[in-house]
Amino acid sequence: MKYVLVSGGVISGVGKGIIASSTGLLLKTKGLTVTSIKIDPYINIDAGTMAPTEHGEVYVTDDGGEMDLDLGNYERYLLTTLSRDHNITTGKVYQSVIEKERRGDYLGKTVQVVPHVTNAIQDWIERVARIPVDESGCEPDVCVIELGGTIGDIESAPFIYAISQLQRRVGKGNFVQIMVAYVPVVGEQKTKPTQRAVSDSRQSGLNPDLIACRCEQPLENSTIQKIANTCQVDEKQVIAVHNVSTTYHVPLLLDKQKLLDTLWPLLDIPSIHRSPEKIEKGSAMWKEWVGLARGQDFASETVTIALVGKYTSLHDAYISVSKALEHSAMYCRKRLDLIWVDSSHLEDVTLEDSPADFHKAWHVVCTADAILVPGGFGVRGTAGMIKAINWARTKNVPFLGICLGFQLAVIEFATNVAGIEDAGSEELHPNAKNHVIVYMPEIDKTKMGGTMRLGKHPCIFQEGTEWSRIRALYGKAPQIEERHRHRYEVNPDLIPGLEAAGLNFIGKDTKGERMEIIELKDHPWFVGVQAHPEFLSRVLSPSKFFLGFFAAAAGCLEDVTKRLNQA
Repeated sequence: MKYVLVSGGVISGVGKGIIASSTGLLLKTKGLTVTSIKIDPYINIDAGTMAPTEHGEVYVTDDGGEMDLDLGNYERYLLTTLSRDHNITTGKVYQSVIEKERRGDYLGKTVQVVPHVTNAIQDWIERVARIPVDESGCEPDVCVIELGGTIGDIESAPFIYAISQLQRRVGKGNFVQIMVAYVPVVGEQKTKPTQRAVSDSRQSGLNPDLIACRCEQPLENSTIQKIANTCQVDEKQVIAVHNVSTTYHVPLLLDKQKLLDTLWPLLDIPSIHRSPEKIEKGSAMWKEWVGLARGQDFASETVTIALVGKYTSLHDAYISVSKALEHSAMYCRKRLDLIWVDSSHLEDVTLEDSPADFHKAWHVVCTADAILVPGGFGVRGTAGMIKAINWARTKNVPFLGICLGFQLAVIEFATNVAGIEDAGSEELHPNAKNHVIVYMPEIDKTKMGGTMRLGKHPCIFQEGTEWSRIRALYGKAPQIEERHRHRYEVNPDLIPGLEAAGLNFIGKDTKGERMEIIELKDHPWFVGVQAHPEFLSRVLSPSKFFLGFFAAAAGCLEDVTKRLNQA
């Protein structure tokens, strides 16, 4: 097993995840099987209870793991399927060690950070790195590890110590470290933060093999030479990662600087058996990636999507949604103009509110080519979402509702079409006369973490729905599988009335009791889905929910449907 560690210094949030994913992608295009692990030093067991506006979206895996959003980058770039164990947190490690101590596994010894916690970290990494991540079922060749936070953080210390031990455990030729450092411009490109980061890393027992310099503009040759000289590395070991038009250009940028030529001998790649079929498949994958990435630079037609959400102050809260739209735009050879609308700005203006925000938000909604309402929790902003849904339904504007957006679309239809008096949600409108959306009976209401309906679940297309636009994108598939994260569902008692009024439940669960997909028949595209299809969207394989939605907005849905069914 080969390991590539991607760590950061001095400043966090400068793109470690994208650089780690891009490195893994380049290795995969050469016929290697690549897996990924994300280490988060926080004490939370997982990201499930974290506020989206603070930490970004909660990414969900097939097995129901609630993960850091960087896991989504790995899956999207590498076309892999990761598990909950591919995200390591301080909480998980300490929980595991304490459980062993309670069972007496340590035979009465004093349990300490070193060696018990640090050994647990190493054992976890080595175990998870060997889990198959693709259809071949084979053990991966390379594991890319991203260490969250920055070198020098107190909470990162046990992980840094453990990884320095892992480096010695696996031996020379099996471990490479890429240090991601920021090069600010203060009159000129400054190298001191990079020098400090490399120095701190070496003091911690990790000696960077490559230095990936994040910068706004391409590094000057003099800056590269200075970093190489002061950090005692060759110039070819200094990789410049400047800002590019999209993150999908980062692999091209690394490839242009011959990143793999440097990694090849350091990881002794020639010692790994690579079948001709995997090499050919990797080459085809790279060709397709380059074509899609460069094609975006020449796209002329722009499609405007209004994302009406409640966490728009931090775009990372909906990062998988925005990426799924990007994948669809690349597939359709169009340019995406994604406009973020705070749903609360669509609600009635009071004396305390800004009329400018109200009119600006409604201008976006009224002029957008399509409207998307994503997931979320809590009542704030939901009245504005319902207003946007009503606009999309009544004005024949393509609409996609995800999770909460799906539920609110049902409430809007129940109120304005089905005539259900005082329709609401048990979560949002506890005193409503008719709860169209109710708590799922199996949900534990006493705890927050890991208690929702999580992970991949099947959805069965219903008889008599062959006219469905979303179903047509799947050809003759009788069912699909998507990842879920929700506590509420459509009230089973009210479904007959909703169906009689014209709301079509295209997809249901395997028992036919839980509603999964809604669609309106006489509409260009009005689809709601209880699942989160954005989690399964890939650069080279866009989610069909998002692809159909985007294609409807772009006026090419019929062509896209034919193209998919001919593939």
